[in-house]
Amino acid sequence: MPDMAPASLPVLADERYAVFIDGANLYQTAKALGFDIDYKSLRRIFREHGHLLRIYYYTALLDDQEYSPVRPLVDWLDYNGYSLVTKPLKEYTNVAGRRKYKGNMDIEIAVDVMEVCKHVDHVVLGSGDGDFRKLVEAVQRQGCKMSIISTLHTTPPMVADELRRQADFFIELQDLEPEIARVNAPRNAPAAAYDDEDEEEEEPDERTVR
Repeated sequence: MPDMAPASLPVLADERYAVFIDGANLYQTAKALGFDIDYKSLRRIFREHGHLLRIYYYTALLDDQEYSPVRPLVDWLDYNGYSLVTKPLKEYTNVAGRRKYKGNMDIEIAVDVMEVCKHVDHVVLGSGDGDFRKLVEAVQRQGCKMSIISTLHTTPPMVADELRRQADFFIELQDLEPEIARVNAPRNAPAAAYDDEDEEEEEPDERTVR
């Protein structure tokens, strides 16, 4: 049996793998655990395990504003080893007359995972969304292992039980905190991406992004 890579990730040393990060979901998970993710450190951990093919990061953006609080992070990721997948954040007015926002990237993630899984041995998905259970099952039918990054250490857990049970491996985000938590992050630092859930603020600020 091949040697396992260093302890943090369940990736064999000789495995080719790719990482897919649901920016909104992973931000909310880290926030629930009380820390912000240092994406430079996260990238380093991935590079130390197996043969990393690519790290994808998915987020929706308000593209009709001159400045978005998530834009600095997106620009940094784009220039520092992450493959960015973005789309416009949808804005609409609800029945109460309040502006709300939606930015679900599930379809984009699913399509890309199914395309890439043909070329790797292992897929790592940074999301606890139960809607991805069927995706995990489909990837496994292609002969590819599937790992999920989320947490059980919140009430309720941020990972759907059906997703965790379907995956080959579950990576507890809290276990990675000592290696990937941002230290002395500035108060106005961008987070990650807008929530998939509806927002009711008049204008989204950095705390509505994940």
